[in-house]
Amino acid sequence: MQAIINRLGADRLRQWLPLTTLVVLVAIVGAAQPAFLEPSTLLQLAGDTAVLFILATGVTFVIMLGGIDLSIQSMASLASVIVALTIARLGYGAFVLAVVVGALAGLLSGLAHVRLKIPSFIATLAMGGVLFSSALVLSREQSITLSDTARELQTWITGTVFGVPNVVVVGLVVLIVGHILQSHTAFGRYSAAIGAGEPAAYASGVKVDRQKVFAYILSASFAALAGVILAGRLSSGSPTLASELLLPSIAAVVVGGTAITGGVGSIWRTLVGALIISVVRIGMTFLGVNIFAQNIVFGAVLIAAVAITIDRSKIPIVK
Repeated sequence: MQAIINRLGADRLRQWLPLTTLVVLVAIVGAAQPAFLEPSTLLQLAGDTAVLFILATGVTFVIMLGGIDLSIQSMASLASVIVALTIARLGYGAFVLAVVVGALAGLLSGLAHVRLKIPSFIATLAMGGVLFSSALVLSREQSITLSDTARELQTWITGTVFGVPNVVVVGLVVLIVGHILQSHTAFGRYSAAIGAGEPAAYASGVKVDRQKVFAYILSASFAALAGVILAGRLSSGSPTLASELLLPSIAAVVVGGTAITGGVGSIWRTLVGALIISVVRIGMTFLGVNIFAQNIVFGAVLIAAVAITIDRSKIPIVK
C-alpha cells in the first residue's frame, strides 16, 4: 500500500514540477530584470521557443517509444540548405521538398532500427552524420544567403498576425497536430503502450515495428520543418545552422516530464519544457551569463530532469 502511495506521489511530482518550475523561473528573471516581462520580450521568447518546440515535438514521439533520435539537428540544417538552394526555382515547393527529404531520412532511420536491429541512438547518430555531410556537400561548406525575392516567399514565417509572429502561429498548429496524433489516434495509444512495455505490446498484437518507423518519420519531418523556419528567420541556409539545438531539444522533452525510458509524456509537457529552456536561455542573457556557458546549464538540467522522471525498473532495457 505504501509503495502505491509513493508511486502516486512521484507521478504528481512529475506532472506538476515542470509547470511550477516555469512559473518560478519567469518570476525570478522578471524580478531581476523587469524588462523581461515586457510584451515585446515575451513575444520574442515565444518566437524563439517555437523552433525549439517544433524540433522537440518530433523527438517526443520517438522518446515516448523508449528510443532516441540524434539526427534532428543535422536534418534541420540540411533542410535550411535545401530551401536556400531551391527556393528561387521551386518557390513554395522548396519547403515541401525539405519536409519530404526529412520524411525519407526518418524512414531510413526507422528501417535501420527495426529491420537491422540497430539501437536507435546508433542508427540516428549515423543518419545524422550522413545528413550533415550531405548539407556540407550541397552548400559547398558555406552559408547560403537568401535573395530578396526568396525572402518574400518567407513572409509566412517572418510576418505577424495582429502583432503575433507567424512562427508562433506555426508552433500552435504543430502543437494541435501533435496533440491529436498522440491523444486521439491509434498511433498515440500504441506509442504509449510500446514505451510502457514493448513485449506486452507485441503480445497484444500491436505492429510495433510499424509504429516505430512512423515515429522516426514524424521526428525527421518536424526537424525539417524547424530547419525551414530557421532558414526563413535567419534568411540563410547553412550546414551548421541548427548544430546547437540537439541538447536543448532533448532537454525540453525530458524537462517537460516525458520519461526518457518511454511510456509517459505528452506534447503539452514538451511545450512546457521548451518554454523552460527558452526562459533559462534568455534569462541567462538578461543576467549577463556567458552564452557559451549555456550548454553547461542545459546539460545539468537534463541530468536532473532524467533523474526525476526516469523509470528505474526499465534501466536494463533502455534503448
